[in-house]
Order: sequence, then C-alpha cells, then structure tokens
Amino acid sequence: MIAAFFLFAYLLGSIPFGLLLGKLAGRDIRLEGSRNIGATNLWRVCGWKLGLLGFVLDFLKGLVPVLATARFGPAGWWPWPVIGAGVLAVAGHMFPVWLRFKGGKGVATSAGVVAGLMPGPFGLAMLAFVLTVATFRYISLGSMVASVVLVLAALVLLPSPFGSNLPLLLMAVLLAALILFRHRDNIRRIRNGTENRFPPPKKTA
Repeated sequence: MIAAFFLFAYLLGSIPFGLLLGKLAGRDIRLEGSRNIGATNLWRVCGWKLGLLGFVLDFLKGLVPVLATARFGPAGWWPWPVIGAGVLAVAGHMFPVWLRFKGGKGVATSAGVVAGLMPGPFGLAMLAFVLTVATFRYISLGSMVASVVLVLAALVLLPSPFGSNLPLLLMAVLLAALILFRHRDNIRRIRNGTENRFPPPKKTA
C-alpha cells in the first residue's frame, strides 16, 4: 500500500507542467530563457499568467501527495510515509522519467510539501523568499535563502525537533540540500553577475 502512495507521489511530481503549458503557448521553454522547465522560466518566456499557473500546479504536486498520504495512508507510521511521499514528489519534479530525468529545481514542489507538513516554518521561509527577491531581484537567491531559513525555522518552531519531529527536520535539511545542489549553476552566475533578474524585462516589438 505504501508503495502505491510513493508511486503516485513520484508520477504526479514528474508531470512537467511548465513544459506542457509552454507547449500550449507554442513555445518550448527548454530552448529559451534559462532552459529550465520550472515556473520562473515559464514566466520569463510565456508571461506572468502562465508562469503563475505553472507555479500553482507545481506547488500542488507537492501538497497533494502529502495530504493524500496523511489522510489515506497507513496509520501508525507517522510521519515517515508522508515524508517519503513528499520527497518523492520533489524527486519526480527534479528527475522526471518522461524527460530522461532532466527536470526542474524543485522549489515550488518543495514549497507545497512543506506547506502541508510545516506551515509555521513554511511561512517564515516564504517571507525570506519575498524579502530576498524584493531586495536583490534574483528568484534563485530567494529560493536558496528560503531553503536555509526553512531549516532554521524548523529548529526553532517545531516542538521537540530532536525528538518526535526529528523526521520533519531531516526532511527540511534534505530538501534544502537538494535545492542548493540544483542551484549550483545559479550560484556561479550570481557571482559572475550574469544571473537573470526578476521580473524579466518586457519584450519590445
């Protein structure tokens, strides 16, 4: 039974909504902008409406599996099956089988997972994201800062983080590590001053 929830989480996470929405608009976002299939590049290539829709769909890819597993999964094993479903949803987005395991960076999907399991730390991470992007105009930097703040917030806000909530803290650390790893090219571009800023410049005719 657990395997079925895990398979569902991975397959849902692996749906490349950004790529599909771009295709509907007649664009292949793997060939434009940053060439990433995530919502930020979708926004950059196809506009804010599709970009926002892509973010919401990627967010739900993380939220739905953890809520479904928590509600209908095996009782008495909390929180391991739910955490497993969340991590697999993120892994599906990052390494989708349909795209030869070349996917996005997992930020929106990770946000959905965290929102479902740790709303307090999620709120602080989102605040850090918004403040960082507003200050420096780098979505990538905001994502990385938010991932680190998530871990710190989990340490502070979760009751007994080294006891009953240790699995949630470990999940936060794992997601942060994955996000930082997937942004290694962005780190280099930020240091070189070549990273794309947000919002993207308006296209001129």
